[in-house]
Amino acid sequence: MLTRTVKISNVTNLSDARYCAGMGVEMLGFSIDEDSPNYISPKKFDDICSWLAGVNLVAETAQTDPENIITALSQYAVHSVQVESSGLLNYLHSELNLPLILRVSVDTYEANEISSILSRYEGDVSHFLLESDNNAQLSDEWIQVLGSLANEYPILVGFGLDDEYSVTALTNLFPSIGIALRGSEEIRPGYKDFGSMMDILEALEEQ
Repeated sequence: MLTRTVKISNVTNLSDARYCAGMGVEMLGFSIDEDSPNYISPKKFDDICSWLAGVNLVAETAQTDPENIITALSQYAVHSVQVESSGLLNYLHSELNLPLILRVSVDTYEANEISSILSRYEGDVSHFLLESDNNAQLSDEWIQVLGSLANEYPILVGFGLDDEYSVTALTNLFPSIGIALRGSEEIRPGYKDFGSMMDILEALEEQ
């Protein structure tokens, strides 16, 4: 089993899902946005999840229209919902009986701005996912900020994790922090080179 909470985002195939579930990954995320390159149809979602057990299935959406989100969610049997707009949290709380994850882009905020966001919404979410679409690195400033926040908030770090060495260094510094990785496409159906994901998950296994 893994030594901490791990979430895999953008799962698009059964190979990733079964491997990660077998390694003890806690959360698997699936995009429910039809305009996303990582979109998973309800049928494919059901096909993949029929092989899984004991995993928290997360619907991932970047949509900002709450009614569209509710409509899409009616076709997915998930355990949690991940959104990118904090303005959705109150509405989704009132409509859903599901934990919410707020994805926060570190490309949009400076490290010293994150604390105010986390303190504002900590009562509304089960986790904060810190990710980057621009390959942001874990700078010294970010390390310092995470050091002051890691024990206060349920954080999943999904940027600056290039290999098992950077992940091990981060988790040694902050034993309570969670890790977020991203799935990738199969080379061909049923065949997958897990590469760095395998190395990272193995580095997080209990010895």
